Formats: sequence, C-alpha cells, structure tokens
Amino acid sequence: MKKYNVKVNGTSYEVEIELISETEAKSAPAAAPAPAAAPAGNGETVSAPMPGTILAVNVQNGQAVKKGDVLFVLEAMKMENEIMAPCDGTVSSVSVSKGASVENGTVLCTIA
Repeated sequence: MKKYNVKVNGTSYEVEIELISETEAKSAPAAAPAPAAAPAGNGETVSAPMPGTILAVNVQNGQAVKKGDVLFVLEAMKMENEIMAPCDGTVSSVSVSKGASVENGTVLCTIA
C-alpha cells in the first residue's frame, strides 16, 4: 500500500493505492466504485469558480444556510456571479471580505 495526497479542485484528499499482480487483477471480480471521499477537515468548502472581486458577502460565521442560498456575489469579466450554498448547514468560517480579489479555487467559506 502506498499513500498519496491528491488535490481535486483545490481540495486535498489522502488516498491509498495497492498494487496487485496482473493475474490477480484479471481473475478478481470488478469492484463497485467507491463513494466520493469527503473533503479534508470539517465541513464542505465553497471556492471561487473563477478569478474576480467579491462584491457582497451575504453570510457570517454561525449563520444557517440552505442549499441554493446566495452566499457571495463575485464580479468577473464585468459580470456579477452569485455563489450559492452547495448544501444545507451552518457557516463555520468566512475566509473573504467585500472588495477582496480572489483567484480560481480560493476558499470563500466553509459549511459544516
């Protein structure tokens, strides 16, 4: 078994990979796909989908949110983009403020 850290869309995951011989691989039944790994740390992170400027921060720490609530307004390429909650939960941290410049993948907040 070897352990690797894999980064997907700015979120790090720890994975273990086991090398099996080709003869075992051919005779082994196909395994069901594993469920998606949970993000490292507590809660689900909300990241900037593109570089831009934060025009509005509509949430604060401890605030309850529902899936689809507008959390932030991000201006990119002269367009206002609403960043919505991907799930129900409570905002556990807000990482940006109004007027902040963000890059693609910058963590905006975490929902627990």
